[in-house]
Amino acid sequence: MNPYSLDLRTWVAAACQEPGAKKAAVARRFAVSRSFVKSLVRPQQQIGSLAPKPASGGRARYLDAAAQAWLVAYVAQHADATLAELNQAWQASGGRPVGQTCLWQVLDEHHLRRKKKPPRG
Repeated sequence: MNPYSLDLRTWVAAACQEPGAKKAAVARRFAVSRSFVKSLVRPQQQIGSLAPKPASGGRARYLDAAAQAWLVAYVAQHADATLAELNQAWQASGGRPVGQTCLWQVLDEHHLRRKKKPPRG
């Protein structure tokens, strides 16, 4: 989700400066949450800026580039392996325990699709 525009932030901050303005009424007026209004007013008073904070970048990857390369190479050699089998092979090769979702995300980024279940006999 993208941050609110600077225009909206300016309007909300100006409405909060009006005499007798209540944060809940301002939030209803602009169809935003009260927590947004509170979090907007506080930094404006402290640092004088209404600009949104930069994105933090999220959590670090569980598998580094070398581990991802190993996984892609393994899939190239074992095209019919399920995610569970890939996970077992990864851990057998000395890799740290990870969930199947972690493996799936790496393969999805490389446009490699995997079976989730073994074939039914």
